[in-house]
Amino acid sequence: MIQPLLFGTFGLQEILIIALIVLLFFGGKKIPELMKGLGKGVRSFKEGMKEVDPTEEVKSDAPSDSPKGEKREE
Repeated sequence: MIQPLLFGTFGLQEILIIALIVLLFFGGKKIPELMKGLGKGVRSFKEGMKEVDPTEEVKSDAPSDSPKGEKREE
């Protein structure tokens, strides 16, 4: 059986080694700050997705009540 080189299955040992490397690289104090920032970013993204209504039509700046070629008095 041939496994893909990049996306193989990760075992417990591989995950622990990666976690240890991340801990050594960033330090114990910086990791909670990184996770807090990541959480805020995900929350902001979800709130932004809730505000966008896919059924809402795009509104143009052009006036729709006057025919083309006719100037409006302001």
